[in-house]
Amino acid sequence: MSAASGLAPRRAIAPRTALERSAPVRRMALLGTGTVGAAFVDRYQRLQARGLELPRVAWLANSRSVQGCGEGLLPAIERANAAPRRTLALQGWAEAEALQAGDILVDATASELVADWHPEWLARGVSVVTANKLGHGSLLARSQAIADAQRGTGGRYGDSATVGAGLPLLGSLRALVAGGDRIHAVEGVLSGSLAWLFDRFDGTRPFSACVREAMAAGYTEPDPRIDLSGEDVRRKLLILARAAGLPLEPAQVQVESLLPPALAAASQEASAGLLELLDAPLAARLREAQAAGARLRFVGRFDGEAATVGLRALPADHPLCGGGGTDNRVAVVSDRYPVQPLVVQGPGAGAEVTAAALLDDVLRISAA
Repeated sequence: MSAASGLAPRRAIAPRTALERSAPVRRMALLGTGTVGAAFVDRYQRLQARGLELPRVAWLANSRSVQGCGEGLLPAIERANAAPRRTLALQGWAEAEALQAGDILVDATASELVADWHPEWLARGVSVVTANKLGHGSLLARSQAIADAQRGTGGRYGDSATVGAGLPLLGSLRALVAGGDRIHAVEGVLSGSLAWLFDRFDGTRPFSACVREAMAAGYTEPDPRIDLSGEDVRRKLLILARAAGLPLEPAQVQVESLLPPALAAASQEASAGLLELLDAPLAARLREAQAAGARLRFVGRFDGEAATVGLRALPADHPLCGGGGTDNRVAVVSDRYPVQPLVVQGPGAGAEVTAAALLDDVLRISAA
């Protein structure tokens, strides 16, 4: 990580011994106490109440403070969220020297800074379970460093929450590749928020009204322009492409943003009052699609020639037009599935399903 990050230079990481590599899970740490982090804590406690054996959460942190969990998770998360806002990035949040082989770090943030730590934790034998898409969904060099850091240390990377909110998608894709299958194309409705919006948008009311409803329901990012720009789908497409063995750089994905220039350039505070700029162009796209008997879907796709993200008018019987609500729907064409694609479908948005995916990975790692 560069000096600009504000963290002290890292020490060289000594190779782990065989004993250290086989260390059992001892503790867990949670980064991020927002919507997903709070849902993680809630589900963790419910699973504990059912008698499931889970690693102890030793501490949790957000951008404001680091809190020990000796008095319980709820008091810790309440203290973290009540801490005063900081004008500078919190230093010491990583507790880097405290994490040891066999520990699990849960990343419930969307932080570039946290994602930069993933390879180092893995190289120490610390497993990383993440909903943060920036690990495998941004810089190719970071994605490759994550893959390299797992070799020989015992650290495992649980990222099923990054695409499809825990649907059996990433695991299925990786299993196909590991079994010798060649992936020819993957396309899908990868954003639960955009799936919900275009399932809801039928011309009876403005698109901006649908966006505000999705925001109120918690389906979008706090700034919905992250969804509407296509950036969230680009990150998910990169994760899938790299899982399929295609080392795409972010710039190789062509993205069609839904945002008019004025809305894209506005501050987050001002953007809420400019959402009506979406209405006229999207109403026109809807009329064109309806005239052709098609449906609007926001799709990410890669094949051997190109990788694209954008709004498409698809025939009503297209594989990606099934489902409803926040459903993600992904079609995989491969040697094994050359004509009729493998389709994976299910809920793709919401803090609860994301938290469930995180804890599924925690349970898999701690049981290994």
